[in-house]
Amino acid sequence: MAKQKTAKKQGRGIKEFFRKRMVSLKRSPQNIPLLALVAAFFIYSLNLSSIANTTARINGPNMGQCEFVAMLFSILAFVVFLRTFPRRQKVKKVMLGVLLAMLALLIFVDSVYMMRIIEATTRAENTIIIDEASNYIRVAYTIVSLHVIFIAATAVLLIFLPLYSKLIRKINTSIEIEGNENIAAINVSGDNE
Repeated sequence: MAKQKTAKKQGRGIKEFFRKRMVSLKRSPQNIPLLALVAAFFIYSLNLSSIANTTARINGPNMGQCEFVAMLFSILAFVVFLRTFPRRQKVKKVMLGVLLAMLALLIFVDSVYMMRIIEATTRAENTIIIDEASNYIRVAYTIVSLHVIFIAATAVLLIFLPLYSKLIRKINTSIEIEGNENIAAINVSGDNE
């Protein structure tokens, strides 16, 4: 008997945990693109050593600037994101435009960086060969590609936020309490019948 009660409490605890998360998501659906932006930032910043080593090895035109701009705008995107969606206020459309422009710039500089890697590894003369010692070049290319994917996903999620936020709000998060099914509707109009 005690085991069944414990199992029910654990089941309710998990359900309640997910219900609370869904209520929080209904109030702030912009947290979904924020999570994609956070993932993009961590993917890029935690692998910065491979990217810096690749920049130093290839030393292509504007690779250092691309790396600098990508890191700077990855950080600034958080500040702009928080200014775009102030707590319990409407979306600031100008800031949203600035945020989308920053995301487009991030995709552009990452694309330039990836093109420099491709040029260096496929050129006819003085080709850089990726072997065990220079595997960081392959890692950097993969990381920058993932960064582009997550930044693009953030932009798409921001653009379609009005659509899926309406769908999220339709999810029922009310609590069913046992014994309340038979309670008649409460008259709050003030008319006594």
